[in-house]
Amino acid sequence: MGYRLSKIATRTGDDGTTGLGDGSRTSKDGARIAAIGDVDELNSTIGLLQTEALPDAVHAALTDIQHDLFDLGGELSIPGFENLSDARVARLDELLEHYNADLPRLQEFILPGGARAAALAHVARTVCRRAERSIVALGRAEAVRPTCRQYVNRLSDLLFVLARVLNRHAGGSDVLWEKGRTS
Repeated sequence: MGYRLSKIATRTGDDGTTGLGDGSRTSKDGARIAAIGDVDELNSTIGLLQTEALPDAVHAALTDIQHDLFDLGGELSIPGFENLSDARVARLDELLEHYNADLPRLQEFILPGGARAAALAHVARTVCRRAERSIVALGRAEAVRPTCRQYVNRLSDLLFVLARVLNRHAGGSDVLWEKGRTS
């Protein structure tokens, strides 16, 4: 990898463009770059979550997800390239089923919060939703495989569930929204 990134400051982006994986150049404020950037931010946010004390299985799942997000970013950086498999979406479905199975049924909306790790999972969830919106916006202008949208949609659901799991892991519970609260 060292030879691929031996020169970080290339100055080729000084004109407001950036290179894609296929060698073409595009505007830094274009829909494709917005989607790539949001996926990158999501990956970084999950990396921050991983600095917390997490159950080993959650940590391992998040590490796999970070690799998937790198693959997704790669796919988005090369128009027409397929890099994220449908099996990765199915894996998120399995994780959702596994982690949601032991959680109590929600009777109210929950607020993002509780334990620090859970709050960070909620932040990652909101960044994931933004990445999803960016991928959908890109898909209105250019071809984007459904797998890309499906992956981030499932991932945001999983991050919500993991936030609940992490609150319980820390000995707490969900922070419930109180309808009609006045003070």
